[in-house]
Amino acid sequence: MRDIRQKLRKSRQIMSINSFGRLLRFTTWGESHGPALGAVVDGCPPGLALSEADIQPFLDARRPGQSKFTTQRQEPDAVRILSGVFEGRTTGTPISLMIENVDQRSKDYSEVALAYRPGHADYAYDAKYGFRDYRGGGRSSARETAARVAAGAVARLVIPEVAIRGWVAEIGGDAIDPDNFDAAQIGANPFFCPDPDAARRWERIVDEARLAGSSVGAVVEVEATGVPAGWGAPLYGKLDADLAAAMMGINAVKGVEIGDGFAAARLSGEANADAMRPGSEGPQFLANHAGGIAGGIATGQPIRLRIAFKPTSSILTPVETIARDGSASEIRTKGRHDPCVGIRGVPVVEAMLALVLADHKLLHRGQCG
Repeated sequence: MRDIRQKLRKSRQIMSINSFGRLLRFTTWGESHGPALGAVVDGCPPGLALSEADIQPFLDARRPGQSKFTTQRQEPDAVRILSGVFEGRTTGTPISLMIENVDQRSKDYSEVALAYRPGHADYAYDAKYGFRDYRGGGRSSARETAARVAAGAVARLVIPEVAIRGWVAEIGGDAIDPDNFDAAQIGANPFFCPDPDAARRWERIVDEARLAGSSVGAVVEVEATGVPAGWGAPLYGKLDADLAAAMMGINAVKGVEIGDGFAAARLSGEANADAMRPGSEGPQFLANHAGGIAGGIATGQPIRLRIAFKPTSSILTPVETIARDGSASEIRTKGRHDPCVGIRGVPVVEAMLALVLADHKLLHRGQCG
């Protein structure tokens, strides 16, 4: 019996999935209330100029406490490069990145230690491991995404030909007006919103949720331009499949659409077809319903995705639940939490898109030269 238990423990260790990617592979580590968190990026080509200054702006975009519309946890998110760089250039060996946690308040989670937060991963982690780090949710906390943003900054160096831009398209069911889209506005408000009118409306929506001790969901859109035709692979290595997996792996994401997504199911074949005409530098597409990917391979058009973030599960509003012993209980989550976690999801979505595209660039080069 003891041998069986030891084998089961070993099998669980093998199945612990904390890495993503094939040739450009990254592993994140650390918890919300641990001393630090970070990422190890392996497979990055040598000779690329890299310093903390290349990574920090992306972490600053995601950093908490920058407005009343996000968590008030004060983390500088200062990144340190521990390995893989010599004299300012990548060496081709694993790049280790570390971000210290400096503003933990673990006492806020004393009630979470005794009962589960509905909608959070508390019960699921306990059911799987029989043990959990209840301080901020441990690994299930969105704090982990800081490590992904740092890794994504490294990935962007691998794909200098690609421009990536994300924005919030909807908060609490209130969407932007596409006719009001102004890219210059994305960095001019706390919502990464390209529509100034929507940004003003969202101030009220998010603030009302915050003051009520509740939360709201959001839809993030992201676009990558400059991706050459040919990146990706058929069937089991599809670019869109890897993108969907990457986005679904982000905390609080519950849905991903590529191109027209679910709307494509309501179109006719001729309406959904991305018609082509001859162009001076290859085909000229008359539409992009497919979101820049066909048959799992990039077409050369902009790659477009929509990602749905659920409302934050850590809320001050009391919710019915059960305690660890199975008895009926009620819980309200103290502490500092995002009233709309999708807002700070924009830099995370951009990072995951960069990581997948960099991986597929290297895979394409390895197979096709």
